[in-house]
Amino acid sequence: MTLGRVALGPMTLGRATLLGMCVTLAAGCGDRAPSPSARLSLLETLSGADTAGYERALAPRDFVFPEDHGPHLGFRTEWWYVTGNLTSTAGRDFGFQLTIFRSALGSGAPVSTSAWATNQAYMAHFTVTDVETGRFYAHERFARGAAGLAGASAEPLRIWLEDWTMEGIAPAGLPVRLRAAEDEVAIDLVLDAGKPAVAHGVAGLSQKGPEPGNASFYYSHTRMPAEGTLAIGDDTLDVHGLAWLDREWSTSALSEGQVGWDWLALQLDDGWDLMLYRLRRADGSADEWSAGTLVDHRGAASHLTWGADVTVESTSTWTSPIDGAVYPGAWRVELPGRGWSLLVEPRIPNQELDLAFRYWEGAVGLRGVGEDGADVTGRGYVELTGYAGEAPER
Repeated sequence: MTLGRVALGPMTLGRATLLGMCVTLAAGCGDRAPSPSARLSLLETLSGADTAGYERALAPRDFVFPEDHGPHLGFRTEWWYVTGNLTSTAGRDFGFQLTIFRSALGSGAPVSTSAWATNQAYMAHFTVTDVETGRFYAHERFARGAAGLAGASAEPLRIWLEDWTMEGIAPAGLPVRLRAAEDEVAIDLVLDAGKPAVAHGVAGLSQKGPEPGNASFYYSHTRMPAEGTLAIGDDTLDVHGLAWLDREWSTSALSEGQVGWDWLALQLDDGWDLMLYRLRRADGSADEWSAGTLVDHRGAASHLTWGADVTVESTSTWTSPIDGAVYPGAWRVELPGRGWSLLVEPRIPNQELDLAFRYWEGAVGLRGVGEDGADVTGRGYVELTGYAGEAPER
């Protein structure tokens, strides 16, 4: 099917940082825990990235499914990014993240004919937030896109890194089954499509900055009913909830002066969904390319202009126990034209991923005033980058 042209707003740079890092660490792909000396700065990773020989996101396009659920190997970076909130039959709450990143090691085909030869590297993150105990579990894997270790295909839909997998269970690709297990935690979930896919930017072209080609192709499934099992320790629990799928591919870099971003994906209990991102400059202000997308209960989407249509203010801070890095700790989100005012708070404070790249991403709850002045609650996920280990200015 084809997703028609919809005028929406640009998406955060988000996950390109992690993909660029996988390129740099490619010589060590297969190692699940790179040493602290392998850590990269956001700015070092995305500034001046090589774009020669790669396809660029230059003009709007229509998304075609199931093809676009699969890989786009002509682009330098790509990700399948799933987050969600789950509740067990006994009422125990969890958050989860399963993300698989693809990164091209070069724009040409591999020279060698060896089964190990590849120009693709993969990285994956798997996390579980246990709200009841306050524990956060975060795991990471790397692998070459060769010898069956990792890869992606559209028909049948399958994205995998070893036994962490996303697999379509219907010809159209969705619903999709997610499976991942590491140490004390595991998930086995089926995600339905839910609302129609939402195209971000201008008909799927999500511009990151003023430079031509500094953009991505981006769409989301913002409200995917999820059901299955979550194992934690000796317990295997039946769970249900909602997930959010981000799909994005690009050949791009941070624009001059951008040092990080705050990304919020919120699912309100009245059926509305809200995605916001603040591209952050060195002085802490929002870059002019910051924006958002509002999705109603039917799946119709509207672009939100930063400042005019939406504002986000940090209302507290959280300090990392690792090195004292200070992150926002809660947020006041307002849509003044609609009368919305939402307080967004983490389900637990410490959801910082101390992996090859440090960032905070975790489950959040919300409450406040929504559509038509009604009281509203909900859940979601927030991602915060550029706060730990980054230079204060370029």
